[in-house]
This record gives sequence, C-alpha cells and structure tokens, in this order.
Amino acid sequence: MQISAYDCTGCGSCANVCPVKEKALKMVPAKLEESRKSLWNYGLEVSDKSGLFDPYIIKGSQFRQPLVEFSAACAGCAETSYAKLLTQLFGDRVYWANGTGCSQAWGSPMPGIPYTVNRRGFGPAWTNSLFENNAELELGLYLGVQQQREAEKMRVEAYLQKLEANAGTQDTGKLLTACRNWLDSYQDYEASRKASDELIAALQGDSSAEAADILRYKDQLAKKTFWMFGGDGWAYDIGFGGLDHVIAQGENINVFVIDTEVYSNTGGQSSKATPVGAVAQFASSGKKSRKKDLGAIMMTYGNVYVAQVAMGADMNQLLRVLKEAESYDGPSVVIAYCPCVSHGIKGGMSKVQTEMKRAVESGYWNLYHYDPRKEHPMTVDSKAPTMEYMEFLDGETRYASLKKTFPENAEKLFEIGREDAARRYEKYKAMEEI
Repeated sequence: MQISAYDCTGCGSCANVCPVKEKALKMVPAKLEESRKSLWNYGLEVSDKSGLFDPYIIKGSQFRQPLVEFSAACAGCAETSYAKLLTQLFGDRVYWANGTGCSQAWGSPMPGIPYTVNRRGFGPAWTNSLFENNAELELGLYLGVQQQREAEKMRVEAYLQKLEANAGTQDTGKLLTACRNWLDSYQDYEASRKASDELIAALQGDSSAEAADILRYKDQLAKKTFWMFGGDGWAYDIGFGGLDHVIAQGENINVFVIDTEVYSNTGGQSSKATPVGAVAQFASSGKKSRKKDLGAIMMTYGNVYVAQVAMGADMNQLLRVLKEAESYDGPSVVIAYCPCVSHGIKGGMSKVQTEMKRAVESGYWNLYHYDPRKEHPMTVDSKAPTMEYMEFLDGETRYASLKKTFPENAEKLFEIGREDAARRYEKYKAMEEI
C-alpha cells in the first residue's frame, strides 16, 4: 500500500489510526522528492491483490483500489473516508447519485473530479442532483438499468434457444455454457461479472446478428448496485420527502447518509439532524428541539434494512452492515456519524476517527442494524455508555461554547440531551426482543 505524499493534506488522521504497534505511518515534514513519485508509481503498477482476502474484513477491504482519490475536502474530512470505502467495495459496479452538499462540493470540483476508474476502466457512474430530488434521480437510474438488463436477458435467452435448437449440427458447447452460466448468475453481483466476461469472450467468436445485439449492450450484462450518497441536510431535511417516497417503493436501492448534524457546505447551519443543545448558525443559543431519528422512521416500514455506523468506533460493524445492506433485496438506509470541522473538535481534525469512538462510548451515537430478514430484526451493536455524556460534549466547541455564551441554556439543554441519549439506547435495546 502506498500514499501519495504530493497529495497529502497533512491532517494526520491516517497516522493517528494506524493499527501497527510501532506505527507504520508517521507525520514528518514533507520532502517532495522524486523518490516519492517512484514509490507511488510502483504502487500503481504492482499486480492487483484485491482477490487475496475477504473484502468485507478490514485488511481485505484496504487491498482493494479506492476509486475516489485526492478530493478537495477539508483536511481530515470523515465524508471522504466513507466514500473511499464504498468505492473499494462497490465502486466498479455502482450507480452513485450524490445529493447537493459538501459531498458534492468535494466530489465534483472541476476540473479535478476525484472519482476514478480501475485498470479495466470500471468506476462509479457518479452524478449529482439537487437537494430535493436526489432520491428520485437514483430511482430513475435504477428503473432504467433494470429495464435494460431485462432486455439483455431476453436477448440471451432467445440466443440460447437458437443454440439449443442447433446443438446437434454446430459446435456450440462453449457458447451454451457461457449463456447458461450468465443466466444462472444474473442476480449475483460477483458471479455475474465473471460470467459476463466469459459470455463476452465467447460471443466475440460468433458473427451472427444475435451475438452482435448482445454485445452492443454488453455494459448491462453484469449486475449493478445503486447507492444514494448525501448529507443530513438532504436526507433529514430538504430531500426527506423524496427519500421517503423512493424508500416506500420497496426497490433494491441503497442509501448512505453522511450525518454531520449541520448544513456543512454552507457554513454550518442548523438542520433537523442537529441535536438539542448544539450551537450552529441559526441556533446560536443552542438548538431547542431534539434531533430527528431518521433510522427509527425508516424502520416503521418493516421492509427496510436500516443501520447506524461510525467508522472510528467499530470498523468491523461498518463492513458487516455494508455487506448486508447491498445483499438485502430491498431498500436499505445506512446512517454514518461524520464529525465535521464545524463541530470544533478540540483534538483537531486529525482525531476525527477517535471522535467517532468517543461519540459511541458516551451514548451520544448508537450503533445498530435492523435486518428484516431476521425473526428479531433489531440488533444493537454498541455497548451501554462507558463515558459520561457531558465529557463528550466538553470535547467539542459547538457544545462547550454554550456554557460561556448562554450558561442557563447549556445546563437545561444538555440535560435534555443526556436524558434523550439514555432513553434512546434503552428503546433500541428493547426493540431487540420484538
């Protein structure tokens, strides 16, 4: 694994979370020498090792090539960490609808688009829409691709019938096997890619019109995955109506919400995801209303896979959730805790992953997954709080500053927040028995 020293933003987040005992990564003064380029180029040229390990474990996921790189995000931005992982797991087959917001601002800063392709030329089919219709855009992409794949399936089935009818007069064994394997793996993400490659190779030796028709739409042979990506301003607030409408359709579409708890890209305004007591623009004396529980709302449908994750708190839970969400044949909503520069983390943005862990340990943020396939769908993945709720709040300026500016509000609102956090955890735990 290599790091591009020329593109390092200097946040130090990677060095802080490096799991190697003696720290394989260290922050040192930059020396941008030619040798740095040669190391990076070597990393690009060595053989692909993505198939050596299970991609849904920490080690295996990081041997996959990221298909987002060198973004224009703030140094230490947690949004890019989640986006990087999503592209490592699904990037070569994903249709990615990105809601307007910070993730769109760093995701499409012309001319340096950070989304890229792998050696085969596969990468995220990334597009951006408005706050209010991003979900509808993804639904349209999904329905369009489903229709195209069904049409391609009909072509292969008709071609297979022709091959079977002529089986005794022509040498069609390889083509017959390729067609049958592709049809058998039609709904399997991994297997359909391999079967599609084999079918394409077999068809290229056939000059018939039927083979040419199939090859004309070969980009639709492999099964695709569909992910919406956006912040809380989109998912909780301006785009919630559209998101709710699309989820209610029951289609196999995934949602990844990067919850910064404010409108990050426009200066940190309060949103429906901003917790009680937090200081933000338009809530300078502390937000008076409680945070919207998006996950609980989505669970009421009963057929939606729902999860809350925090990378720095439990990486294994995050990987397990992403695997389950994609494999679930229906809508899924994954809500990710995402510390932001507007939070005023006292440890700095180099401690973003640590801040996620603190949020979970204090009960401020809970980890869970709700899987409709199970008899008891709800599972709480985080333990009961081991850190005082107030200790977490004191570590961020958006809360600590309220004690100085509006001390009477701070005492009242923080107590409401503490009680809410305890009540929420108990509610989730009780749901495990339902």
